[in-house]
Formats: sequence, structure tokens, C-alpha cells
Amino acid sequence: MGVGGLARVAVTTWWRATSWTVETTVHGGAELVRRATSGEPPAVVAARAGADLRHFAQALLGLEEPDRVDTVPPDASTAELQAMGAELLRRSADVGVTEEGHPAYARILSEITPDEARIMRFLYREGPQPAVDVRTNRPFGVGSELIEGGLNMVAEQAGCRHVDRINPYLTNLSRLGLVELSKEQVANPNRYQLVEAQPKVTEAMKRAGRSPRTVHRSIHLNEFGEEFCRVCLPPEPAAAADPTVVGG
Repeated sequence: MGVGGLARVAVTTWWRATSWTVETTVHGGAELVRRATSGEPPAVVAARAGADLRHFAQALLGLEEPDRVDTVPPDASTAELQAMGAELLRRSADVGVTEEGHPAYARILSEITPDEARIMRFLYREGPQPAVDVRTNRPFGVGSELIEGGLNMVAEQAGCRHVDRINPYLTNLSRLGLVELSKEQVANPNRYQLVEAQPKVTEAMKRAGRSPRTVHRSIHLNEFGEEFCRVCLPPEPAAAADPTVVGG
């Protein structure tokens, strides 16, 4: 970039900073007066002023949109937490504010793997999936020992690259509040036959000893997981029509 280009960048940056400074100073000063005269505690007023200042600095540096709600710092004081709670309540009463999905969605996307995204979309598209527990067989079930729990074919059917990592995948998705391993069975009990025929299940049954038993369960998205998929994980594009096929 030449000297002229650098000069233009400098002028643009200066103008942006000046514009934001003037606008924020005028608005911020008026807002502080309004808050102070409305009877808010001084600590809350100061905390909200600090949050506004962070918003301004982040927006100026291009790190965050000006109207984005602050994330909660791990060492936030009671006054800061109260200020952020008050801001959320204010936004909930503002009919002009439109929420585009839950604020946790961005964090969740940064904490799941591509395979986990495939699992989520598969469960969203296909619904609850069969899973089985393999246990030892004891009279009346007393003293029955769990050999392997939650065995399933979700990774294979979802097209995961690392099917052997299905347990940590499901553990992470459960930690994020998206997926649940339920005691309820899927609607069609015949679907368990395919799972029970898998080598990993037959191997667990061998280790369970004489007359092992299986317990039918299911893996499914909860409501939060379904909404997350609807907003964040678009469906696979439809296959293009074959140009050689002529409709009649």
C-alpha cells in the first residue's frame, strides 16, 4: 500500500473514531443522567457505564457489534451481574428487539466437532435412534452388572469420519444440553435387531457371560437441540435433478 493509501486509511480510522466518540459521549452522558435520576444504585450505574464503555471500544476496533449484549466475565461483580440482568429485562420489553436464536448458539458451534455436527443434523432429520445396554443376567435383575451402555449405530448412519469416538461425541453433546440418552424405546422395536447384530454388541454380550440381557433405550435431541439444529445447521442441499431424465 502506498503513502496515499495509508493516509486514506488513517483519515478513515480517525473519522470513524471521532464519529463514534461524539455519538457515544452524547448518548452516554444523557443515559448516565437518566439512570442516576431514576434512583438506580450508584454501583449499578457505574457497572452499566463500564459495560457501555466496553461496547464502544469493541465496536470501534471491529471486535463486536455495538448492540450486542456483553458476555459475562468470570469475575463479574454483583453490580455488573445486576446491570446485565437489567439490560436483558429491558430488551425483553422492547418490541423493536428481534432475537435471532439463543445467545449460546455461537459458543456451542465453537465447542462441537464436524462429526458432532453431523450427528446433530442426523438426529434432527431422522428422529430418535435405538441404543442398547448390555447387562449380566441375574435372577429378578438383582445384582445385574452393566457391561456396555448406550451402544448404537448413530456414528455410522450419520456418516462420521471417526465412528469409534461416538461415546465422547455423545458425552459432549449431552454436556452442551443438546442430546439425551433416554430410557424410552423408539416406536418400532424391530429397529433394535440391527443394533444387536453389530460386532460391538455381540462382543459385549460374550463378556456378560451366560444368558446376557439387553435393555432397549434411545438417543434423541431435546427441544433445545432441535431448535439449535433448525437455526444453525441447515439441511443438506437437495440432489440436482438428472438433466437426462425428461418428465412425462
